[in-house]
Amino acid sequence: MANIKYDIVEKIAILSERSEWTKEINKVSWNNRPAKYDIRDWNHEEGKMRKGVTLTDEECEQLKTALNNIDTD
Repeated sequence: MANIKYDIVEKIAILSERSEWTKEINKVSWNNRPAKYDIRDWNHEEGKMRKGVTLTDEECEQLKTALNNIDTD
C-alpha cells in the first residue's frame, strides 16, 4: 500500500473514546491537498487510523443542515 501523507490542520472534536481509539472530526489535508472535514477512528499513540469519510465544506454544510432537522423527541 502506498504511503499516505496527512496533516491534521484543525482538531474539531472527539466524538467518542474506546480503549486507545478515538472517533474524531478534524480538518485534514491528505497528500498535500486542501484540507477537508474528516470523520474517522484514530490511534495516535501507534500512528494508526481506520477507514473514515471526508467531506468538502459544502458537504459538511449539507450534513449540518440535515442533522439540525432531525427530531430527537
